[in-house]
Formats: sequence, structure tokens, C-alpha cells
Amino acid sequence: MKRYIIALDAGTTSSRCIVFDRTLRIVSVAQKEFPQIFPKDGWVEHDPDDIYFTQLEVAKAALEKARISPSEVEAIGITNQRETVIVWDKNTGKPIYNAIVWQCRRTAEACEKLRNDGCEELIRKKTGLVIDSYFSATKIKWILDNVQGAREKAERGELLFGTVDCWLIYNLTGGASHVTDVSNASRTMLFNINTMSWDEELLALFGIPSSMLPTVLPSCGLFGHTDPSLFGVPIAISGVAGDQQSALFGQCCFSKGDVKNTYGTGGFMLMNTGDTPIFSDNGLLTTVGWTINGKTSYVLEGSVFICGAAIQWLRDGIGIIDKAYESEACALSVESTGGVYFVPAFVGLGAPYWDPYARGAILGITRGTTRAHIVRAAVEAMAFQTYDVIKLMEDELGCRINDLRVDGGACANNFLLSFQADILDKKIIRPECIETTALGAAALAGLAVGYFSSTEDIKKNIAVSRIFEPNIDDVSRSSKIDLWHKAVSRALSFAE
Repeated sequence: MKRYIIALDAGTTSSRCIVFDRTLRIVSVAQKEFPQIFPKDGWVEHDPDDIYFTQLEVAKAALEKARISPSEVEAIGITNQRETVIVWDKNTGKPIYNAIVWQCRRTAEACEKLRNDGCEELIRKKTGLVIDSYFSATKIKWILDNVQGAREKAERGELLFGTVDCWLIYNLTGGASHVTDVSNASRTMLFNINTMSWDEELLALFGIPSSMLPTVLPSCGLFGHTDPSLFGVPIAISGVAGDQQSALFGQCCFSKGDVKNTYGTGGFMLMNTGDTPIFSDNGLLTTVGWTINGKTSYVLEGSVFICGAAIQWLRDGIGIIDKAYESEACALSVESTGGVYFVPAFVGLGAPYWDPYARGAILGITRGTTRAHIVRAAVEAMAFQTYDVIKLMEDELGCRINDLRVDGGACANNFLLSFQADILDKKIIRPECIETTALGAAALAGLAVGYFSSTEDIKKNIAVSRIFEPNIDDVSRSSKIDLWHKAVSRALSFAE
């Protein structure tokens, strides 16, 4: 048996490839950022070719860095930014428009109309999702309605749609596979999570021809083989999951009640709810975790749109830090935020607010405010947003969550996790490998090709790095949370 698995991690701001060995140890990593496109206020796009070519580039770079021949790679796992929409010509394989990113708010008014038309309950019961421009359906409709000739071509069966995983698989297989997995399909607002199939009633509601849609496959199994011209040999693509479901799998949250939070571009908290979907009445999303050997695991999810992206904005938008990792030292250079609160609602707010018209705000500024206070407030905002989601989850389930497993790039920040433990009054568990999004895809791919006999076999390879314990009193905690909610109230509906 070959010794390595490649995980392609197609993120929102960069493409990465991580090579894992059979014990899920990282052998090499390659990463490359790609441009973010902002045509109008609240609009976010990517060039689909940038996504594919940077992903291919880092895959080759990671193998070269580790001095590994492609013939030594058993399988590829793919994990990706979810909900992002790409539509391309079936005959040429070329996109007809830029990828519309999950963060994009251009269809907020269309979503408001759907809510006013009474579609909320229909969509929630079928898909487990709330009506929001976050999801794929209204983005696909926007492309069909606004790109010249698109709807006519779609009706003739000449256009294909895919989320980022689907786009990558299509290109990697030389156009042979137009497929996606159940976790990504469940984020489109077109997939019925009760019947586990595309829903004809929803397709009609959004005016999307079924001929555009990919075949939906289990998360663990064969999706196709790479075109031999890319790596010199065909390599099986055998594990696919949307980034948050993949991180849940990589955290070994295989049992009902297991919870993890990812601090990435956005912040995403997922709880495994077992083989039965639990539908929320309070703004949590019900979605598919994965399907393996015919068994589907469902999850409850709370989504925060801007998490680590706030730190990226401090770096790239206003230039008050040079490197993202500097945020920890900068935050610790002051004892507190000095009363400053940062609400990173750059593209609206997700759970529990679901307000596309909220906008970013920095409040509590005085003459004594420094850049360190603002940086610290931005880091603390990640923890406050996580608090809002976990409180909602506990209220929904009527039970207390005792600890939280964490991952994502920002969880390397010890100050963030210490503050998170304080605000949640819970233990925070950080794994040895915080790249659990890529690890989950690798584990799924490895399970499919026989590297692992079961999920318990995978769990043996995962170790804990550090546990953070809460260290503040209840009065201080409540005061901070109350002021956070006061700050959020100022940012809600600002752009309405």
C-alpha cells in the first residue's frame, strides 16, 4: 500500500495542500493566497481559475517539498469553502462568471422577498437552513438572471453548476466527473436533507434547471481519478467534505453531542447530532455532516461570517499590524481593551442574529485608545461571537456543553483560547494538529482506500496539545458579555 494521502484545502483566501502519512502526521505543507475581488459594497468574488490553478500549484509544490513521487500517493481528499458558486460552460469547461463567494451579500434583497413570500418554513424543513444570501441557491439564480444568455444556455442543458469541491474535481479529472458530496450539497439550499436528494420544488422556486446540478455522492468513496497529465499518474479522489464538516471529522467528533469550533476566515461551531436531523427554531442550521457506508451523520451549526478575517483586515485593510500572528503579542501588550468593543460585521452577522444589513463597528474609543486596544478587541470579538453561538446551541438542546474542541489558524493564538475559556466558562481543547480541516479530508480519503478500518482506528492517531481552563469570576464575565451585546445592538440593521 502506498504511504501518503494528499489533502487539498481550498479555503476562502488561499489554497493549501498538506501531505499526510499513514498515521495522519503532516509531512509537508504548501500554501498560496489568491486575490479577493470586491466589485461593490458587500459583494465578494473569486476568479475560478485562480482557485484551481493555485490548488494544483500547491499540490505539486507540497510533493516536491517532501521529495515524494506522485506514484507514492494513494489518494486525494478535498475540503473546501462551502456555498461558493461557480457556473461554467459544459462544452468549453470555462466559467461564465466569477465565483460568487459565500460571504457575498448581493442577494440579500432577494432573500428578504422569499421571506416575505412565506418561503421560510418550506426551505427550513427541507434543507435545515435559514433563508440567507450566504447559501448557494440565490447566487446561482443571480448568475442566470444577470449574465447575458446564461438562462437560455442553462435551459438548453449547456451550463454546469458546482461548489468549489465540484469545480476542483471536474478540472482535476479532465472534465470526467461532475460530482459533489452530501455535505456540500446540503449547503446549497436546493438539497433535501430528509430524502438526501436534489429537491424539485426548490429547483422550481429558484428557477434552476436540474441539468446544471452535479451527482451527489457519499463523503467517503471514489469521486474519480486525476487526469494522468497533471501528476504523471492517475490518483484516486476518495474523500470530500465541506470545510466545517471536514474539521468536525478531523476532530474525531464521531459521537452524538461532540462539538467543535473552527476559527478560520469565519467561525463555525458544529455539533454531531447523530443519525437524525434536529431542526432549530432559533437560527441554528441543520445540515449533513457526512455519509459513510450508507450511514449519514447530521449536525447542528452556528455560523459566524467574520472571524480570522477581522485580523486579516487589521493587516491588509488599515495596516495596524504587519503579520496576522502579531495580533497575540499586540493584544497582550495591554491589560484590557480599555472599554473598546469591535463588532466585525463586515458582511452582516450570522447566528444568532442573521442580519445581512449589520455592519462593522468599533465602539468605546477614547483619546486613550491605542492600536493595541483595537487589536485586542478584534481578538476578543472572535470569542464573544463564539459565546453567542454556543449559548444558542445550549438553549436549543436544553443542556450544558462542558468543553469545546477548537481548530483553525487563529487557535494558535493562546490569548484567544484563554479568553475563550473565560467567556464560555468551559474547558477549551486544542489538538496537536490544528489543521483539522485538511486532516478530516485526509482521514475520509484514507478510510475509503483502507488505510483505516474504522473511525476508531482514525481516533488513535489524534493527540491533544493543550487544554485551557477558565480563570475569571462570574461578575466580570457577565459584565463583558453585556457590553458586547450592547455593542452588537449598535451595529444591527445599519445598512438597511
